[in-house]
Amino acid sequence: MATATAGSAAAPMTAAEKKVIFASSLGTVFEWYDFYLYGSLAAIIAKQFFAGLEPGAAFIASLMAFAAGFIVRPFGALVFGRLGDMIGRKYTFLVTILIMGLSTFIVGVLPSYATIGAAAPVILIGLRLLQGLALGGEYGGAATYVAEHAPQGKRGAYTSWIQTTATLGLFLSLMVILGTRTYLGEKDFGEWGWRVPFLVSIFLLGISVWIRLSMNESPAFQKMKSEGKTSKAPLSESFGQWKNMKIVLLALFGLVAGQGVVWYTGQFYALFFLTSVLKVDASAANIMIAVSLIIGTPFFVVFGTLSDKIGRKPIIMAGLLLAVLTYQPLFKMLTEAANPALAKAQATAQIKLTVNTATCSFQGSPIAREVDFTSSCDIAKRALALSAASYETVHDASAAVAVVAVGDKTISSLNATKLTEHKFDEASAKGIAAFKKDLADALKGAGYPAKADPAGVDQVKVVGILVILVIFVTMVYGPIAAMLVELFPTRIRYTSMSLPYHIGNGWFGGLLPSITFAMVAQNGNIYYGLWYPIGVAAMSFVIGMLFVKETKDVDIYARD
Repeated sequence: MATATAGSAAAPMTAAEKKVIFASSLGTVFEWYDFYLYGSLAAIIAKQFFAGLEPGAAFIASLMAFAAGFIVRPFGALVFGRLGDMIGRKYTFLVTILIMGLSTFIVGVLPSYATIGAAAPVILIGLRLLQGLALGGEYGGAATYVAEHAPQGKRGAYTSWIQTTATLGLFLSLMVILGTRTYLGEKDFGEWGWRVPFLVSIFLLGISVWIRLSMNESPAFQKMKSEGKTSKAPLSESFGQWKNMKIVLLALFGLVAGQGVVWYTGQFYALFFLTSVLKVDASAANIMIAVSLIIGTPFFVVFGTLSDKIGRKPIIMAGLLLAVLTYQPLFKMLTEAANPALAKAQATAQIKLTVNTATCSFQGSPIAREVDFTSSCDIAKRALALSAASYETVHDASAAVAVVAVGDKTISSLNATKLTEHKFDEASAKGIAAFKKDLADALKGAGYPAKADPAGVDQVKVVGILVILVIFVTMVYGPIAAMLVELFPTRIRYTSMSLPYHIGNGWFGGLLPSITFAMVAQNGNIYYGLWYPIGVAAMSFVIGMLFVKETKDVDIYARD
């Protein structure tokens, strides 16, 4: 229980301890860099590795491959969390960084679909799964390690530095991508230059391994090990005993699920929305995201430190509530600032799709190709989704074919026929091409831009909105590591906190780009996907307010 060790923990940190925690955080930055490269380059990776699909399906498939890394993160949490609670934090760190770094480097040398065919996406997804497993063991160890070094009353401040690592990793990946793209030019970058950021990771791996080898074991784990109190079965203790499992469930649904969707909305979905929906130039979007991260990142430490004074729960709950109340208006403001022509066209020339909705399929399928959509409804919806056009669907049971109305112009779709599994018949192929051309002409005539005009982008306003979104992230994420550490006893802390964290962030958060894209494609409104993070954040706010207790005054050394 609380002993002299707890008292020593309350003393100021030594220079050596600060150095170790800095090294831990720096290694985690590099690991996040590796993980985020894929998401930042999803559009190029779609062309390189999913070329066997038509463009819309290829992009969805690339998002799903990105999501695959998140799906397996909880399994990594179980594997490496168990190791961390049984053999120690330090050696588990070393294994995770090696798996992550080598998997990332191999992506940089992996032949494309054009070279080795279907083996390319299969190997790519396998590497993403390895990355997800590694990251599943990373965060819980880093947060636990830093918290167990931190003085009592300063855990929020110290662990908030770990919380900055994900954002700094994203920032670093964006900067390397931007620098490479600028130096090589769009053509060379799209053909082969995109590999450079992945190859650079081998140098980061070398630095990270050196850092991890220089680290000391957590004092809390050393104390527990010397007393013979380490858990021999952390999985069954964490999830087989209701007193602990109840806390795991509350941490997941009352804290981390909401935190996860706010985090991914404020950083990844914001970038996806700018580039894929609002059609802002990729380099300009990356710069604006990077600027917002520079401005917003210090607030991780601000809110982490503040949580030591007023508590973790009030700050996290406030961040969730603000996200729920403001996401819809903020993203509409983002459209007006980044692509005012699109905002004007949506307001003045509405689009209606009149169709028998019984003929419509699910548009968000990650394996569907253009040739798989043969009904007039599906062909029309697919074309509208790829144009990032918001539309209203009007059901007409008597409609033989779907009809798109753009302002005062109407374009009839067609029911297609497949000649083979991979090809439309000649009449269908010509008809679809003609429909797409007529639709594109109608959209252009109604003021719908093919791309955002760089001169029309209000960069100051865009960055301001992005900063607000990042600040919401810092509110929910800054104090979360300290709170999760304080919820669980030392002997099963690594395992117990890692699973809810990675389900919340890996599944609820990591699947957000794919889920929101599917919702938008299915519904026809570019803002409809926001209801997913809003709904999850609202759930966590209600459960958190009712059932999750404050933890800032917990003595973690007394919880062995």
